[in-house]
Amino acid sequence: MSVQQHRIRLYETLPENSLVICYAGVPLHTNEDDYYAFEVNSQFFYLTGLERENMVFLAAKVGGTVEEVLLIEAADPLQERWTGKMPSKEEAAQVSSIKNVRFVDELSDVIGRYMRRYDIRNVYFDLQRCSEKDPDDYNTIKAREFMHSYPAVSLCDLHKACVALRECKDPDEISLVRQAVDITRQGLEYVMKTLKPGMREYQAQAVFEYTCKNLGTVRFAFSTISASGRNGCMMHYMTNREEIRPGSLLLMDLGAKYGNYCSDITRTYPADGVYTPRQKEFYRLVLKANLAVAEAARPGITLKDLNELAKTVLGEGLVELGLLQDAKDIGRYYMHGVSHSIGIDCHDVTFAGDVLKPGWIISDEPGLYIDEEEIGIRIEDDLLITEDGCEVLSKNIIKTPEEIEHFMHQQE
Repeated sequence: MSVQQHRIRLYETLPENSLVICYAGVPLHTNEDDYYAFEVNSQFFYLTGLERENMVFLAAKVGGTVEEVLLIEAADPLQERWTGKMPSKEEAAQVSSIKNVRFVDELSDVIGRYMRRYDIRNVYFDLQRCSEKDPDDYNTIKAREFMHSYPAVSLCDLHKACVALRECKDPDEISLVRQAVDITRQGLEYVMKTLKPGMREYQAQAVFEYTCKNLGTVRFAFSTISASGRNGCMMHYMTNREEIRPGSLLLMDLGAKYGNYCSDITRTYPADGVYTPRQKEFYRLVLKANLAVAEAARPGITLKDLNELAKTVLGEGLVELGLLQDAKDIGRYYMHGVSHSIGIDCHDVTFAGDVLKPGWIISDEPGLYIDEEEIGIRIEDDLLITEDGCEVLSKNIIKTPEEIEHFMHQQE
């Protein structure tokens, strides 16, 4: 499915007399002469396929038809000498399949034209916000400016309008996630080939990221977690500085991105190439929960259902191992959800309570975090929901203790 088809699906859900205004975003300074790595607005990318900053997409649905406009920066030879070639109108049109491409300095005139000519009643901006404390992003700032100029129009959320569309991935999107997962597999295999006590966590991270970059990854789905020993008991540990000690475990939560689509994989490896008996007991229990979730994942159930299953398997297992008296106390050693949607964003768009449908890609990531024994174990796969179950997209990333020990032993 093309980005043009993505837009058509969106237009089918919008009421008449609607205007969509979506900004790609702008680069943000880290200091006077550098910028944070630019990440294009997810809705903009989903609807246009373009990843360049300082672009705007507009679409007006009026009278049963839709007019589309893409606005880009005009090429500036002096700027190009510093930061690289800028896309031409023809190149932007080819990627986006939007015929009417203009320059961004015309934006005010284009918006004014729509507001004068048509009875625009609803305007859609991406208003997504992760937390009340987050600073306003560029789309939110522009939405406020627009509403100051046109206060009689109803402000609507493009992010929410896109959720149902983005939850189910089309074949092209699935193919990109498959490639991201396979690159991640190769990166992890190189980690297993080189892992040994005495390395620093960041060295394992570097091995993974070098391999992925060498295979075509431009960006990663999120900051790589490379957590050894007690650090593996922290969900989002990203310091990655400590020495990997003999007998410890290395938990790596990571993912290559390909074509701007994410993978999200976690594996937990023994520093010495062999799990201790105690580590292996806990590892097998996490693996049991991982397999149970994959077996249960299918259309018609929710992510909450899968999490309750993981909690049951883990809780009952820890009772058998003597670590818990009551399986309901599993929250002491497992404190996160087992699944989230994956796509353009690592934690991709979804509404709480939505049931799984064919085309969803979700994570399967049970874990146990035993602080008192400095054992943190998580096993995470990416699942594609099919008509009658799921496909484990990461099935080629080895995960049984026997497979991992055998692979690491071969490198000696």
